[in-house]
Amino acid sequence: QVRLVESGGGLVQPGDSLELSCEASGRTFSSYDMGWFRQAPGKEREVVATITWDGRNTYYDDSVKGRFTISKDRAKATGHLQMTMLNPDDTAVYYCAIGPHASTSEPIDWRFWGQGTQVTVSS
Repeated sequence: QVRLVESGGGLVQPGDSLELSCEASGRTFSSYDMGWFRQAPGKEREVVATITWDGRNTYYDDSVKGRFTISKDRAKATGHLQMTMLNPDDTAVYYCAIGPHASTSEPIDWRFWGQGTQVTVSS
């Protein structure tokens, strides 16, 4: 059973930084692509950033480019999303996902998902 557990969400003020973590079980993580997605109430789940299995290629949605950084540690089976300059539009549940030959912006293309962690940006 593949399990992904996100952590690090919380309530922050505009302009603050926050780091999300994704811990994966087993040996799957090291050979799978990883992505971060987010979903706000009443909205479709959307891509935030993706990274290939070897960490050599990344993709960022235009809304977070220059503010967020995606990374993965294959040895520790852990992924991260470093978020800076947060604004209220970043408020959403953030999900970690992995899959073989994924690295796309479409949630349907990703095989395994975590339970999500809430990020709220408010004054």
